[in-house]
Amino acid sequence: MKRYGIIGHPVAGSLSPRLFSAAYEDRYPYDLLDFPIFADAWSAFLEGYEGINVTAPFKQDAFRSVDRLSDNASLTGAVNLVVKQADGTLFGHNTDVDGVVCAVRECGLAVSSALVVGTGGAARAAVAAARQLGLPVSVTGRNLEKAAALGCPVVELGCPEPAFCLSEVPLVIYTLPSSAPVPLDLPLAGAVVLEAEYKHPQLAALPCRAYLSGRRWLLYQAIAGYSLFTGEVPNAAAMEKAF
Repeated sequence: MKRYGIIGHPVAGSLSPRLFSAAYEDRYPYDLLDFPIFADAWSAFLEGYEGINVTAPFKQDAFRSVDRLSDNASLTGAVNLVVKQADGTLFGHNTDVDGVVCAVRECGLAVSSALVVGTGGAARAAVAAARQLGLPVSVTGRNLEKAAALGCPVVELGCPEPAFCLSEVPLVIYTLPSSAPVPLDLPLAGAVVLEAEYKHPQLAALPCRAYLSGRRWLLYQAIAGYSLFTGEVPNAAAMEKAF
């Protein structure tokens, strides 16, 4: 029987098994594989699974470990889903981009520019998604050098004369983990806010124009990804109910 799962650290509490089970009515096993070291997680995938989701902190490690890359994976430099091909090659994808695009479009609110908060794999997907939505995008993060590596204008929050007019940011895509302190001076008032973290969100109670839960991001990246795993169309309605 084909097996699927998710690698990362930590992955306890992930909703992915519940979504996958709903998508295919329990016809395929889906496991949580929690390893602090990427090499161990990758070995577990290679030895026992046809496809694997990849979450923090391994998305860029996975990018460097596959044989082929989708366009979105190439654009982001990060992989969140890997499928073994019939010839044994490993095909890396980034469906986080699809998740962001669909979540923003679903909200139905007009946005004209974006600020991505963070510098990891999710931030890279957010930048690519903002560009697909036709938005000018800037980045900020705890490490401004890493932020600059994403190839966008960098915003230094708290700077007296920021390089980007924060008062005009209508979309903030927040990708920092819940363990990180929320940066001061985030331009949330009047903004549409999409937060990647869905288990312990940090911004949900803060004033903004509209708050988009990371569960919508998760749902839409899963809908896009699970069909890549199996070649079958997942039951999207059942996945949504599984939340």
